[in-house]
Amino acid sequence: MRTIVVGGGVVGVTTAYYLFKEGHEVVVVDKATKVGAEATAVNAGLIAPGHCFAWASPAAPKMLVKSLFGEKTSIRVKPTLNPRFLWWGLQFMRECTSERAAINTLAKMHLCDYSQTKLDEIALAEGIDYQGVDKGLLYLYRDAAELELGMGKMKLLTDNGQKLEQLDMKGLAAVDPAFGNATVQLAGAIHAPNDGSGNSELFTRKLTELLISKGVEFKLGVTAKSFVADGDRITGLQTDQGVMTADNYVLAMGVWSPKLSRTVGQDLPVYPAKGFSMTFDLKDKSKAPELGGVDEKTLVAWSPMGDQLRMSSTAQFSGFDRSHKPEDFAAIRSTAKELWPDAADWDGGSMTAGLRPMTPDGPPIIGKGKKHKNLYYNTGHGHMGWTMASGSSAAIVDIIAGRTPEIAMDPFVVRTYRK
Repeated sequence: MRTIVVGGGVVGVTTAYYLFKEGHEVVVVDKATKVGAEATAVNAGLIAPGHCFAWASPAAPKMLVKSLFGEKTSIRVKPTLNPRFLWWGLQFMRECTSERAAINTLAKMHLCDYSQTKLDEIALAEGIDYQGVDKGLLYLYRDAAELELGMGKMKLLTDNGQKLEQLDMKGLAAVDPAFGNATVQLAGAIHAPNDGSGNSELFTRKLTELLISKGVEFKLGVTAKSFVADGDRITGLQTDQGVMTADNYVLAMGVWSPKLSRTVGQDLPVYPAKGFSMTFDLKDKSKAPELGGVDEKTLVAWSPMGDQLRMSSTAQFSGFDRSHKPEDFAAIRSTAKELWPDAADWDGGSMTAGLRPMTPDGPPIIGKGKKHKNLYYNTGHGHMGWTMASGSSAAIVDIIAGRTPEIAMDPFVVRTYRK
């Protein structure tokens, strides 16, 4: 059985891994010249079932309106009449009810939990060191009232099995002493002891090296142009280097997935959200955080990665524009200086931006399409691709093999819009 996976990020490569384990002849195609070159390379590094809330919530519309009037919010919109954004945005607004937000959050949580287990299994079985930290994550609060409200918000997750602990400043310093050096007042944190962090680009690269050594083929620097269909089957993948053929095809191209799927009549509600990311060399690891986390005031996230610290912030809806300006990283720099003033040269660091493939409701798209018997989808993971990748890929390969996945798949059905 020959299967082509279109997409060489962490989702595509973990899909290739499970297909190889299933006995398939696997080919991975990606337009980049290296794996994990786009969203995989610029995420915050968090593996966060304990922070899996759907972005579409009752609070989101007000935040978007503030953004349109120039306020610095964590979710920003660049004014546009782009039809695809308007179509996506209307679906997003429809999901911004308490009921829908809870349903979507729990669907994400179950996938995140499952995926974290599968990631641990891969790392253990294959001996992959991805700079993982398994001591949990910290969700930091600067105001005592906000901390209480945050713990109340977490009740949806704790009522459904997540372990979350409220920490005062003494407890926070005991879990991660670096916060004792903060220059701003902190109220405490919510500790998710079962969450973790790690370098998804490093994981993807090492898993790729393993797969190549086992005979999996990676066609990098090859651009997928369109699928070729005959009736209810895909018969080929048209690329800039000719047509490639297989028995099955898996679409895992992140933000680029809708462009390819539309060539055979399947639209997908996936739209890019630009995130800004920085990586700093640490000059004193003893003063840097040991655990990853999120500052709930600035919504800046961070993860330790060996001798470096990765930080990210903001979701900006501005189409496929990946450009960035120094001021886009101001929140990252100011947060770092306030929390760990002497850990690094916060005026340095590398800056980049990446595009997260967002669905309006939050759950990704995983499954077989309705139009073609041999075309499968594993895309739309948003800002949680690293957390969800291994579980999503295990599930899609179960579906290809004719097995029932280990988690309920109804929330992830292939769709143009949520009915």
